[in-house]
Amino acid sequence: MAESTGTEERGIRITLEEVAGAVGDFGTIFPILLGVAIVCPDVNVSHFFLFLAAWFIITGLYYRLPIPIEPMKAIGAIVIAEGLCAGEIVASGIVVGVLFLLLGLVGGMTWLGDRIPKSVIRGVQAGLALLLLRTSFNYIVTDVLVAAISIGIILAFFVASQRTRIPDVSALLVLIIGLAAGIAVQGMPPFHLMPLPTLVIPMPSDFIAGTWDLVLPQIPLTLANAILATSLLTYDLFPKKGVDPDRLSRTIGAMNLISTPLGGFPMCHGAGGLAAMYRFGARTGGANIIAGLFILVFAVAFAPPEVLTLIPFGVFGALLVFVALELGKHSAKTESYLVTGVIAVLTLVVGLTVAFVVGMVLAYALQWWAGRRWSGT
Repeated sequence: MAESTGTEERGIRITLEEVAGAVGDFGTIFPILLGVAIVCPDVNVSHFFLFLAAWFIITGLYYRLPIPIEPMKAIGAIVIAEGLCAGEIVASGIVVGVLFLLLGLVGGMTWLGDRIPKSVIRGVQAGLALLLLRTSFNYIVTDVLVAAISIGIILAFFVASQRTRIPDVSALLVLIIGLAAGIAVQGMPPFHLMPLPTLVIPMPSDFIAGTWDLVLPQIPLTLANAILATSLLTYDLFPKKGVDPDRLSRTIGAMNLISTPLGGFPMCHGAGGLAAMYRFGARTGGANIIAGLFILVFAVAFAPPEVLTLIPFGVFGALLVFVALELGKHSAKTESYLVTGVIAVLTLVVGLTVAFVVGMVLAYALQWWAGRRWSGT
């Protein structure tokens, strides 16, 4: 990644560099949203894309920097792995919305973030990676040839993007190829206008299950990656124009409180997304506006539910492998392989929430033991 000189102007620019940066984070957005739509038939993926597009544009205008909008990875991975329903998704979005809005308003982000060991956060990332790999395998074995071609395209773009300034648009390319193949075999789906979003009111049981199954595993990732790491990176890239973590927390809270009850998917920011957008040329909020307009096209294109059936399962399997490897790569940057490994294994055996709780206890126990040994008591 190029280092910032601190001279970038904060504002709105529409240039080829901003266009290239706009698609820099698409590789992790589409697999999660489309994967959720496949396993959860009572959601509308066009509404996912609609609200994602709206918040990309709003955030670009508000921050005037390339602050990414991403689906919450822990919630997405668990929904895909467990096939949870729309009520639990909406409930989780409302709960995280209230939580992070309040934390941002009272200035509690740094205090809370300092009390979750990084090894626990890395363990959550590793556990999510294993969940996604397990799910992707089920898709791949049903369509091995398409999956192999898709993985080859993704790897080729990954290598090219690391060595050149070519944006990694592999996710978009693989989706387009999959759609084209589906249309060639099944024909063009009928055209439908996107239905208007409607208010979804979760049941009390949805709030209980959504908080336990989805919110608790998501909290450490949002704290560490979506807020604290993203804030730090804004100061690295734009030294005079960095974004305070509590401000990021407030926008995450507002996004989820407004969007998820109307059918949007829980959303956050992300340091990896910011790094990807910056690397490919994004310097202003113009990249966000361009990304929002691109995604709006997908909201319209995916309005007919039949579109999802056009895409071969091998494509979804390949895209989920990509997201899993990205999470797994970050999980290796841990301060305790024991804590991270225990959480990863327990995630597959008993679930991510229990694994997170056990990991927190283990991490603090190891810190206490190390302190006793150091003091000689």
